[in-house]
Amino acid sequence: MKFLFDLLPVILFFVSFKWADGHKEATAAWLTEHLGFAVSGGSVGVTEAPVLLATVVVVLATVLQIGTLKVLRKPVDKMLWASLGIVVVLGGLTLWFHDETFIKWKPTVIYWLMGTGLLVTEVILGRKMLRQMMGGQVDAPDAVWRNLGWAWVVFFAAMGVLNLYVAFNYPLDTWVSFKMWGSLGLTLVFTLAQGVYLSRHMVEPEPSTEAKS
Repeated sequence: MKFLFDLLPVILFFVSFKWADGHKEATAAWLTEHLGFAVSGGSVGVTEAPVLLATVVVVLATVLQIGTLKVLRKPVDKMLWASLGIVVVLGGLTLWFHDETFIKWKPTVIYWLMGTGLLVTEVILGRKMLRQMMGGQVDAPDAVWRNLGWAWVVFFAAMGVLNLYVAFNYPLDTWVSFKMWGSLGLTLVFTLAQGVYLSRHMVEPEPSTEAKS
């Protein structure tokens, strides 16, 4: 459930874009009527309507995530706050300038921000944030956690570059599909690989005194 909750903005971005892409004229008219004040010139064109609607949806979805956590009195991750700030700024620029370039940068900024955070906390300061994220239930040598930290830093850096490559070398529709399926698939595969690596280097707990007797 948490995984789906975290993925909610990406899913809604994809679904809203695909729907609007099949109803461009209606989407453009609706955006012009209700959000004309937020776009330069006050009018949304048919061609740009799908990505602008998807941008509005992803901003609202991120706000909904934080609002839900607040209502449930659950902690809001710093990364989620940062994601909200980034999507509001880049999404606002996308709307105002009628230009998807800004929202295309959003995944890259998030990836690089997460990579930088791990580089500082996990690699440089050695705080074992990855271990804490796993509930502190997995024990492994320090070198293993450091290797995992470096692996995630490199992965996030590479994903940021890959997002920009797809975003600016392929059609918008291809980038939207990659954002949903490509990024998710690569992340799942990498996470599985990291899990296998960690399982092979786990430190087995010492048997209790009662078990020995």
